[in-house]
Amino acid sequence: MIQPTVGFVAYGVHKDGLKDPMGVPFIDENIVKAAKESLIAAGLKLVEHDVVIATKDESRSALKKMKADDRVDAVVLFSGTWVWAANLAAAVRDFAATGKAVLVWTHPGSQGWRPVGGLVMHGGLLEIGVPHRFVYGEAGDPEAILRISSYVRAAHLRNLLNMSTIGAFGGRGMGQTCGVADPSQWMRNFGIDIDFRDTTELIRTAEAVTANELSTVRPRLQKLFGTVPEQSIVSDRSIRLYLALQKLVERERFDFYTIQSFPGLGDNYSATCFAQSMMLEDGIPTSTLGDFNTALTVFLLTKLSKERVYYGDLQHIDKKTKEIKIIGDGACPPSLAGKLGPAGFSRHGIPTEGQAGGLSVRLICKVGEGVLARLGRVNGEFQMVITRATVFEPPADQVEKRLNECGIPFWPHGFVTVHCDIDKLLDAWMNEYACLGYGADLYPELIDFCELTGIRPVLP
Repeated sequence: MIQPTVGFVAYGVHKDGLKDPMGVPFIDENIVKAAKESLIAAGLKLVEHDVVIATKDESRSALKKMKADDRVDAVVLFSGTWVWAANLAAAVRDFAATGKAVLVWTHPGSQGWRPVGGLVMHGGLLEIGVPHRFVYGEAGDPEAILRISSYVRAAHLRNLLNMSTIGAFGGRGMGQTCGVADPSQWMRNFGIDIDFRDTTELIRTAEAVTANELSTVRPRLQKLFGTVPEQSIVSDRSIRLYLALQKLVERERFDFYTIQSFPGLGDNYSATCFAQSMMLEDGIPTSTLGDFNTALTVFLLTKLSKERVYYGDLQHIDKKTKEIKIIGDGACPPSLAGKLGPAGFSRHGIPTEGQAGGLSVRLICKVGEGVLARLGRVNGEFQMVITRATVFEPPADQVEKRLNECGIPFWPHGFVTVHCDIDKLLDAWMNEYACLGYGADLYPELIDFCELTGIRPVLP
């Protein structure tokens, strides 16, 4: 889970203890202190500037400091009192050109004239076209703090993606039209490089895994699953493929990856279900079938959530109850297992989609609040469908029936209720996959990421 860093800069002309005609300092130091403390309590790191800025030279110095600090994802310009916006505008514009985010925060209150300072900066930045967020709210207002922390976390994601690399093992899987990527568009929009590798290198690396390396995995499997898989060529290859992916992703310095799975690798060597499950468990964002859009969605959710991320088919949608079953083809991080369906080993089980076979994961996802989301493209333009969701477990006496409904009960199941207009969701959805992330705060954070990167959010 990420922890963004924000630069905190207070501004105002009437500073350095200058008092109003009533004998009260224009800038209330207690309010400034409370503002900083509220951001730290929200999980943000602070880089503070110790001078309240008012002049052009002070603005240049403060914003240059924040611009040069690679830790800083965004700057919060805190309105201490009124200000001459022209003295800050050029420096703020120059800072924003780095791609780091800008927020103008005004704490309510008549004394001190903070709203005047906040609004003149907000209006000035709108006038000159500097993207920013304007927040008007108290340090003790959870909604105001969420608007700040959400925007900063989204800015951190954008910065993480800049100059990152996604690896692609193999080509397009299962003839997917809705998961392909234009490398030039990904570089232009996100600063991401797409680096392709043939899956034969994975097989060579997997076959070179030593017996000692295989043995080191077994204690971890015992901890995650309560047992280890029976030894066979199928389970051996599944574990070898996992270790090979670990090695190649680290060696090539891929920040995340996608894999073709089948046709090809799943027919000639092993299905990727187990390897994908374990890579997700390791916190490595990934997707199957060469689906770049799902991979990027998983990246965002992985960085934002305290839990691991599950992607799987929107296998069934009940429009009346707004219930969706997400059933992945054997891939799911085992730590997401709930009380009714503990993580266990299963088989891939579909010879037409990976006849080599392979281990897969069997579980029912644990309860919790979160989101369903997926990035996609419509006529070449990025959109992201996002909805709040509740993950639930069926009643114990109905579990077997619910698992058998799809005909493949031994694959991982997530039972989800979505909080949206289901018809609008289906109209807008752009793939068979859904990405499930745990955490209520993911919803505004994904929306803010869309705002910062030019993606059109679809909120059914």
